[in-house]
Amino acid sequence: MNSYLHYKDYIGSVVFSEDDEVFHGKVIGIKDLLSFEGDSVSALIEDFHDAIDEYLEYCNENGKKPEKPFKGSFNVRIQPDLHRAAALAASASGKTLNAFVEDAIRLNIINTEQQ
Repeated sequence: MNSYLHYKDYIGSVVFSEDDEVFHGKVIGIKDLLSFEGDSVSALIEDFHDAIDEYLEYCNENGKKPEKPFKGSFNVRIQPDLHRAAALAASASGKTLNAFVEDAIRLNIINTEQQ
């Protein structure tokens, strides 16, 4: 089952609650909380689209810049020893720490997809 909905560059998670017999989800990748639900797939999709459209309209009416998901920057907190080791490994391979981490993430995703 596809666990995500896509609309206007936003992604929504999808969960089915057997107890409530309803699909629900939230928009991922932004700090603002946008949730949606529906008792059928079509109702879920409609509520997801409505949530995005209402969010964008609210932002426009209130002079707020809407958050964009996955803008390519995020903070990662790791142990200082690991930070040091990664920086040294990046330098030894002629890469910036950002490029080194990006390569490591890409490799991990490729390996995960192949499993």
